[in-house]
Amino acid sequence: MKNSKSEKPAVQKGAIRLVMRYMHRYMPLIVVALIFSAVQITATLFAPVVVGKAIDYILGENNVNFEKIMFYAFILMGLIAAVMIFQWLASLCTNKAAMNTVRDLRCAAFNKLNRVPLSYVDTKSHGDLLSRVVNDTDLISDGLIQGFTQLFTGVVTIIGTIIFMIQRNVTVTLVVVLITPVSICVAYFIARATHNMFRRQQTMRGTLSGLSEEALSGVKVIKAFNREKQAEKEFDEVNEELRKVGIKAMFYSALTNPGTRFVNGIVYAAVAVVGALMVIDGGDSAFTVGMLSCFLSYANQYTKPFNEITGVVTELQTASAAAGRVKELLEEKEEPCDDGLPDLTYCDGSLEIEQVDFAYDPSRPLIRDLNLSVLPGKRVAIVGPTGCGKTTLINLLMRFYDPQNGRILLSNTPVTEITRASLRSAYGMVLQESWIFRGTVAENIAYGKPDASREEIIDAAKRAHIHSFIEKLENGYDTVIDDEGSSISQGEKQLLCIARIMLTQPPMLILDEATSNIDTRTEQKIQSAFAAMMKGRTSFVIAHRLSTIVDADMILVMRDGNVIEQGTHAELLKRGGFYSELYNSQFS
Repeated sequence: MKNSKSEKPAVQKGAIRLVMRYMHRYMPLIVVALIFSAVQITATLFAPVVVGKAIDYILGENNVNFEKIMFYAFILMGLIAAVMIFQWLASLCTNKAAMNTVRDLRCAAFNKLNRVPLSYVDTKSHGDLLSRVVNDTDLISDGLIQGFTQLFTGVVTIIGTIIFMIQRNVTVTLVVVLITPVSICVAYFIARATHNMFRRQQTMRGTLSGLSEEALSGVKVIKAFNREKQAEKEFDEVNEELRKVGIKAMFYSALTNPGTRFVNGIVYAAVAVVGALMVIDGGDSAFTVGMLSCFLSYANQYTKPFNEITGVVTELQTASAAAGRVKELLEEKEEPCDDGLPDLTYCDGSLEIEQVDFAYDPSRPLIRDLNLSVLPGKRVAIVGPTGCGKTTLINLLMRFYDPQNGRILLSNTPVTEITRASLRSAYGMVLQESWIFRGTVAENIAYGKPDASREEIIDAAKRAHIHSFIEKLENGYDTVIDDEGSSISQGEKQLLCIARIMLTQPPMLILDEATSNIDTRTEQKIQSAFAAMMKGRTSFVIAHRLSTIVDADMILVMRDGNVIEQGTHAELLKRGGFYSELYNSQFS
């Protein structure tokens, strides 16, 4: 417990340093905003003085100095205009600095996600990572940057008000200052209770959002198993809990205004009573009715920042925690830099895997002492039960992960001695899970070759047997699609992914159940297209339907991270081992 308490301030301090580092280039805007705020506060504090002086020229019935009153009225209008203009300018500078800082932070966080090892992304909740990039950076803007400006404005207002009041009357000033602790305590306790309740409400909202997203994404499964009532019950329970927490949050929030106003009223009444007695007594000739009016205005101005500051402090704490989460992401260890490594300039398709050991979790070894030799142009199929290491092997080939022991050589070159970009450009990969980004059909096909001509794109689509489908779309190749849209099916999305590879024509191929979402008739066409594309190219094919890989030059049978059998389809069937059992089980 002691360590956790000592670490928290350090984390927050480091988080604030992080924000200051990104805000440094916009510091002139912050300084200008603070100057504008100081001018605005000064004009605000002079306004009650002007009003008080104008009141003092109302001496009695038929004894009003309208000339002086108009003079001070024009001064007051000028002060009001100055307050409005400088407040707007201060907000403009603050917002610009905040938005620019958040933009830079968000870009840095997003770019960081592209540089961290894939293991980091795989082991983290994608929703949590998105929250750090989007939501937490917004909290930093609202709290640490804009909140800091509000805090500065509040403190300067309090100090300036005290100075102005002391210059005019010490006795009434003491009345205001002595009641201040009551206002601070009330505002603090209400703000603290409100913050805790709203934090619980945000947590429950997140739970309800997750439950809703889960139900919507699995609505077909829910209906298929007649679980609608159970899903509704779970939703109602969470929704009811959110209602209870929401009521408490709104109750405490509703207490803030009347509670602080009550204390402010006490201050106002105390100033009014003491000041009125001094005016009536007449002992202090300098304390006039106009001066009393001035002090009543200062009483309101003096107590208002205390109410705002308590809320700002809560925002600063929340923003500091958010900045800490962003800081954790930005300080995450990146993939080893490829600077200084040469690109892969020659690739004949040969591959050597020598005594490779790998585990996602060191306590649970997955691949042990794997050895493999693949000749150029060979078609290698990888089969085995779920969890045997098939996809892990592909991750190692692409250097999404590096083995703990052993090495992998591509065209007699260790993959750790060339850049990742050049290594990955040597492979064309089609995964079981298709991915489409929001853009035109042509842009999606040309994702791996942005400078491809329209003729090249159409040719790739024809070879992937999706050209006729694209032609039927409203705008053909210029139709805008996205991964969430319902305009195209999963099979059609996968055909688009296949067309990408048809376009890039890489020297090596990786196909991870690439035809799993395609009907049998189309699959036969795709298999023939793949056969033509694989000719002369080294190919790695992960397949669960063993009938699709009977023509492979080599079949690797994996089990528990090891290659237990190796050979052609006929050789493995004749051997009557594990592969034979797998193959025959699909037709039994």
